[in-house]
Amino acid sequence: MTVKYTSDHEWIQLEDHEAAVVGITVHAQDALGDVVFVDLPEVGRTYAKGEVAGVVESVKAAADVFMPLDGEVTEVNEDLRNDPSIANKDPIGAGWFFKMLIKDMSQFDELMDEPAYQKFVKETT
Repeated sequence: MTVKYTSDHEWIQLEDHEAAVVGITVHAQDALGDVVFVDLPEVGRTYAKGEVAGVVESVKAAADVFMPLDGEVTEVNEDLRNDPSIANKDPIGAGWFFKMLIKDMSQFDELMDEPAYQKFVKETT
């Protein structure tokens, strides 16, 4: 499965041609510390790339979760809503935030791959 990254520290993984899963990166989780609350986006709502789609709160800070691409939210992770600590243990797996249908696949191609994201993190921290 293809995974890409945003400069706002979200990851997005394609499930099939236009469906994807979104969450926060390990770097974001490490920077936030222990996640204690998540506000997930509204299922069925269409968001623009860069629009705030949710919030993640930790014992240290709160951060917005941005929509990585134009698209519609199709599902949210209710397990994460009920137990935000899942994001601490497995931010790239069970700690996913929402699923979406991508409106414009060309935006996906513009995101960073793993090596580019790792370089970005090193240069900005």
